[in-house]
Amino acid sequence: MVRYIQQEQVSLKALGEAIARAERGLIDAELGSGLIKQRVARAGKGRSGGYRTIIAYRRAGRAFFLYGFAKSERENIEPAQLKVMRELAAAFLAASEEQIARSIEIGELEEIAYDCQRN
Repeated sequence: MVRYIQQEQVSLKALGEAIARAERGLIDAELGSGLIKQRVARAGKGRSGGYRTIIAYRRAGRAFFLYGFAKSERENIEPAQLKVMRELAAAFLAASEEQIARSIEIGELEEIAYDCQRN
């Protein structure tokens, strides 16, 4: 996901805003098993023509960006991809704080810090 964010120049602010909207109950699509789909604005444009992100999400707890795509590239993800992402979401959301810290330390995960309180 980090490579996609850099390649498409998705701002960290836009990602943080997607989580802030979810925290306020504004979720674009519930995909089950802890997965949500959130729209993310394209730089200089709105969310409707921008990007879609698939997030493993637990309210007031955790959010892991798993996948991103431009709406112009594809309409949605395939059922087989959704199944794999649900399994990933379950693993990420069940991980201990120590496991997450270790994954960040060794570069398996990258933490995105953003103050969602501002939104």
